[in-house]
Amino acid sequence: MAIPGFTLSHDFVPRFRDTDAMGHINNAVYVTYLEVARQEYWRAFTGDEDYRRVPFILAGVQIDFRSEALVNEVLEIGIRCDWIGTKSFAFGYEIREKHSGRRVVDATSVQVCYDYVAKRSIPVPDDLRRTFEKYEGRSLARADKAR
Repeated sequence: MAIPGFTLSHDFVPRFRDTDAMGHINNAVYVTYLEVARQEYWRAFTGDEDYRRVPFILAGVQIDFRSEALVNEVLEIGIRCDWIGTKSFAFGYEIREKHSGRRVVDATSVQVCYDYVAKRSIPVPDDLRRTFEKYEGRSLARADKAR
């Protein structure tokens, strides 16, 4: 079951190596947690275990920290596709402490569709756009189609 407003959620148990000198989950580690969520989304979205077939690259990440998380807590990561532009799309995330529901992080990542052979960005393929919209159950058209 997903966090309300998110298409998919995934539980994650932080590792000791994820902590900083204060005993909190280090802020840089959250980028990896978002990557884990994208991997789980892609697996559920495509039914494919081969993550090497992902037709996009990460272009940017924004993270807003809401509360601390500790190594002994179970985190629940919610993910959804927020919009699709011409060559890019965004995932929205929320990370909560699973048992209390305390919000830990809000985040967004922007992915760019990419041709790995030509080493350049490409338009979002129509079939990928349709599949995202079907999976999310709504239109993902972006009002500003600059990207």
